[in-house]
Amino acid sequence: MKLVVFDFDSTLSAIEGIDELARAAGPEVFAQVEDLTRQAMEGRIPLQDVFRRRLDMIRPSRAQMESLAGHYRQTFEPDAAAVIALLRAAGWTPAVVSGGLEPAVRPAASDLGIDCVEAVPIQFHPDGTYAGFDAAFPAARSGGKPEILQALRERFHASALVMVGDGGSDLETKPVVDLFVGFGRYADRPNVRAGAEAFLMDLASLPPLLLQRFPWP
Repeated sequence: MKLVVFDFDSTLSAIEGIDELARAAGPEVFAQVEDLTRQAMEGRIPLQDVFRRRLDMIRPSRAQMESLAGHYRQTFEPDAAAVIALLRAAGWTPAVVSGGLEPAVRPAASDLGIDCVEAVPIQFHPDGTYAGFDAAFPAARSGGKPEILQALRERFHASALVMVGDGGSDLETKPVVDLFVGFGRYADRPNVRAGAEAFLMDLASLPPLLLQRFPWP
């Protein structure tokens, strides 16, 4: 089995979900959260240092998660669905590994034909208000995504493992994958561009790249 893993925010979708939640909380919260997100994705501060701070400021409800899932659907990368379908037909299994919030990422990824989703679980009180997040989930901290990728390789017995993403947490997976592909359509980060083995500005360029690197039967 060949496994192609995508980041979600600023890769399969044009938006950063946490920033959109912060925007709804007001300009002051949005400015703080946007800055923390940028620093984390550029690898300047550890992800775990900002994850709880952002969620404590926003405290997203179940209803906000449902709204964010709809926003993701409206901002899919234009070629995402077609590319995923093509890769499936060519024997690749698509997956998502994201530091985004699972209640919003999972339903949106499902609409793209992706069933395997690893994103950060959120807890809610019975009335739907925010109750916390799973701080032990690997993608909520720096160095966590490589652990998830290694587990997926073992789970799927993957003969090829490719990661596609825009952020510093995605770049961290480079040592444990067969190919790391940087993605810059929505966030062209210098550290990711410099460290990626290949760098794309649109997902339509991904199938030819994989055909070259991993010839299809």
